[in-house]
Amino acid sequence: MACFIVPVTEAVITTIAGKALESKEKEVQEADVQQSTTEVKIPFTRKLKWLTNLLWGGSVLLTFEHFWHGEIVPFFPFLTAMNNPADTAEMLHEMALVGGTMAVWITVIWVGIVVAADHIVKRPAIEAAELKEV
Repeated sequence: MACFIVPVTEAVITTIAGKALESKEKEVQEADVQQSTTEVKIPFTRKLKWLTNLLWGGSVLLTFEHFWHGEIVPFFPFLTAMNNPADTAEMLHEMALVGGTMAVWITVIWVGIVVAADHIVKRPAIEAAELKEV
């Protein structure tokens, strides 16, 4: 019914956080350029953008699916479950259970992607260090 609202909320929060962190990260990157550090790493704002894209993409697909099945309508109250108090209680339960689970799993998968990406980026430095030892 409205399980997509939870990932949409998380997507809005991550979008706002990403925009707020971008300016701070640019200042840090400029300071690093002046110090000429050679460490290669993926900026956190780019990683956060991956999470944001996952959340927005899934939410758009879920919204379309709910619209296709008539659970979302183009007039107030927009969600058909809000017409009846019994349906509203069921909708809130679905949002908490299904929507919350989806948002948590998307975030867990994103953490796995970030860990894998960090490992892949650090691999050339590790291999170079191993070659120097030999």
